[in-house]
Amino acid sequence: MAGPAFIALALALSLSTFAGPAQARGNPAWPAAKPLTFVVPFSPGSGTDIIARIVADTLGTALGQTIVVENRPGAGGTLGAAAVAKADPDGYTYLVHSSAHVINPAIYPGLPYDALADFVGITPLASFPNVLVVAPGKGFRNVPDLVAKAKAAPGGLSYASAGTGSATHMNAEQFRVAAGIDALHVPFRGTPPAMNETLAGRVDWFFAPLVSALPLVQSGQLQALAVSTAERSATLPDVPTLTEAGLPEATYRFWVGLFAPAGTSPGIVEQLHRETLKVLKRPEVQERFKGMGATAFSMDSTEFDAMLARETRHAAELARIAGIQAD
Repeated sequence: MAGPAFIALALALSLSTFAGPAQARGNPAWPAAKPLTFVVPFSPGSGTDIIARIVADTLGTALGQTIVVENRPGAGGTLGAAAVAKADPDGYTYLVHSSAHVINPAIYPGLPYDALADFVGITPLASFPNVLVVAPGKGFRNVPDLVAKAKAAPGGLSYASAGTGSATHMNAEQFRVAAGIDALHVPFRGTPPAMNETLAGRVDWFFAPLVSALPLVQSGQLQALAVSTAERSATLPDVPTLTEAGLPEATYRFWVGLFAPAGTSPGIVEQLHRETLKVLKRPEVQERFKGMGATAFSMDSTEFDAMLARETRHAAELARIAGIQAD
């Protein structure tokens, strides 16, 4: 028969074995210990920033904890991403990034982080169409007309972007390659100057984020030729898709997603994923998204990571074909 000392030792070992995985799953006090931080690697007022703030407002209430949105713009979103990659994976620091996250490895050599290995994808949050806009005075009737005129004058037309390697640039390059046209890329420092130059007619077209272009399209100051997504936008139901315009290979979806630093407890990731999905289903959140032309978009963490890997490979191939390099 085992003596008391042996029983005590066995009990201690069994408890330590049980406690180990529980501790590995994260701090049992989470998220009570301190506020959470959502790092947005773009300026306040960007589509990514607005989505982050809508989700943070409701998710913070659901978790019973404050969520602080911190903007760290610069270098195409890589500065904020690098900060989160190096953050303590304690469940209190997250990244809210966009499609640019999978583009940047193809554009910026020597990134101080690995866009896939250094993060855990929690879930996408929203998707937006970009919208192909032109100044009405340009006289483009539709997408086939623009393509025909570009082919008639190789290199004679120009297109704006919010910066080399931005989602607006990659969307334009995907369109250009699919249409088989040659045109001049004119990068700007952000969406507002690109929009202004398109509005003034100094560049011929721009794949603008719908949230930014919508007021100008609705007022008639800009003409929308197509949306970039596979389906029409409920916000602009009369505007055809690129597929309907005869260019299905030009389809592009801009998304915003939530990430944690690699090493974050799977238990915390699972709980945050579960609570975030509840938030994305709330009617008031969906209504706020709709007001900016966005649609709630979610996946489980495994599906999201697989999507990120696919899109990273695609961005690298597109950058190679189009010869895209960082400025």
